[in-house]
Amino acid sequence: EDLSRRDADIAVRMVKPTQGALFAKKLGVLNLGLHAHPQYLRAHGTPRSLEELRQHPLIGFDSAASVRRLPPMAVPLTRDLFAFRCDSDIGQYAALRAGFGVGVCQVALAKRDGLLPVLPGALAFQLEVWVVMHKDQKSSRRLRLMFDHLAACLRAHIVREQS
Repeated sequence: EDLSRRDADIAVRMVKPTQGALFAKKLGVLNLGLHAHPQYLRAHGTPRSLEELRQHPLIGFDSAASVRRLPPMAVPLTRDLFAFRCDSDIGQYAALRAGFGVGVCQVALAKRDGLLPVLPGALAFQLEVWVVMHKDQKSSRRLRLMFDHLAACLRAHIVREQS
């Protein structure tokens, strides 16, 4: 949603906001990497190279807007690479947990839910996490309390991930 147009009061972003009318607080970075469900890997084998990875159904985004959130990578990412396309991170994660194929997710979530790393380091990257609101709303006690609470909870999640 567009905070500048007041489509939302508070947003969590994975890139630093550039609009001057926004107040943003960086909470840290999340580690992401390729993962798959253990049952999927038992049934189909674990890819040992990027070339072998191309033989597996990949879970990823549908729209070009999603790729703009990612840092530049050695492997060009296009929607044609993905057998399962979904712009919802939750939808992609559900497909991973259901054993559909190989996809990118947060390292901490993968560990928590028993997903296994695939080609560790090959497509590993970090995303910054920012909580953002319109500068004019900083003076609203209700919104500032929610902003601070959301920031504290997300920061705690990021710190847990890194330990």
